[in-house]
Amino acid sequence: MIAQLLKTPLTELTGVQHPVVQTGMGWVAGPRLVSGTANAGGLGILASATMTLAELEEAIVETKGRTDKPFGVNLRADAGDAPDRCQLLIDHGVKVASFALAPKPELIAKLKEHDIVVIPSIGAPKHAKKVASWGADAVMIQGGEGGGHTGNVPTTLLLPTVLDAVDIPVIAAGGFFDGRGLAAALSYGAAGVGMGTRFLLTQDSRVPDAVKQRYLEADLNGTVVSAKVDGMPHRMLRTDLVESVEESSFVKRLGPTTKRTLAFKKMSGMSWRELVKDGQAMKHGQDRTWTQMILAANTPMMLKAGLVEGDPSAGVLASGQVVGVIDDLPTCEELIDRVVTQAAAELRRASSYVL
Repeated sequence: MIAQLLKTPLTELTGVQHPVVQTGMGWVAGPRLVSGTANAGGLGILASATMTLAELEEAIVETKGRTDKPFGVNLRADAGDAPDRCQLLIDHGVKVASFALAPKPELIAKLKEHDIVVIPSIGAPKHAKKVASWGADAVMIQGGEGGGHTGNVPTTLLLPTVLDAVDIPVIAAGGFFDGRGLAAALSYGAAGVGMGTRFLLTQDSRVPDAVKQRYLEADLNGTVVSAKVDGMPHRMLRTDLVESVEESSFVKRLGPTTKRTLAFKKMSGMSWRELVKDGQAMKHGQDRTWTQMILAANTPMMLKAGLVEGDPSAGVLASGQVVGVIDDLPTCEELIDRVVTQAAAELRRASSYVL
C-alpha cells in the first residue's frame, strides 16, 4: 500500500488513509470487497439491505476478521429493524454508518454517542441541509451518472450546490473511476469520491467473472435508466431482459413481480405482516405510490439473479455510465494506489497554473 498522499476532511473523520470510498452495492459489497478496500487504505462500505439481521452480523464479524482497518455498513433508514441493525454497529465497533435515506435524528444521535460516523446519501441541497441540522457528520451525493437508483442532475451540478449548502464534508459519487476524477472532486471542494461500478470491476468483487466480462464489453451508450424495474429511476446495463421490461406493460410484469415478491419473502425470512410494515415505512420515507411499492420487490431479486447467479437473462446489472471507459480488473489495492497517485500528480500539475 502506498503512503498517504492526500489528507482531507474524509480521511481525518474516518481514519482511513485515502479519500476513496467503495460504495455499499447490494449483493456486491461483501466482506471480501470491503476488507480489500480497507486494507488498501480506502473506506469500504458493507451492503446490508440484502441481508437478514443475522447475516449482517456474520458479515461484520467476517470483515473484522479480514481487516483491522476502519470500514462502514450501509443501512436502509426506513427498514423496520433499522435500530437493531444500528445496535450491531455499536456492539461490533463499526466505524461508519452510511444510509441510503435520511435516518431519524434520534438514530443519528445514538450512533454518534458511540463515536460512529454518520454519512447519509442525499440527492438535493435541501436534503443535505436537513441531515446536517440533525447532526450527520458528512453526506454523500450521487449525480445522475451513477448506477442503481439515481436522479437526473449530473454530478458537476449537484456537487457544487450541495457544497454551497452545508459546511460538513461532502463525498462525491457518480461518474468517478480514476485519479483525474478524484482531483476534480477535491478541486470542487469535496472531501473524497465514492465509486461503485469501478469497485464492482475488481478482482476482489464477488461478481461472477462472466458477468464482469459483460460489463467490460459495454460502451458509453451501454446503460439505460428505467423506472419499470421497481418504479424508481434505476441505471443499469442494456440487456435483452431490460429491453423487454421497457416494452412491457405493468399488467404483463405483475405475474413475474409476484413470484419475485414471494422469493424475497422467503430469502428475508420476514412474515407478511413484517413485509407490509416495511413497505409502508418505505412508501412513507420515499413517497412512493402503491404501484411502485408492488414493483419494489423486483430490485433485490433481479439484482441477485444478475450479480450473484450470473444470469443477465433473468436479472438486471446495475451500472454507472463509467462502465464504458473501464477495461480492466485490478485488485482493490492496485486500483486505489493508481487513483490516489494520479490524483496527487494532477493536483500538483494544476497548482503550477497559479501565479
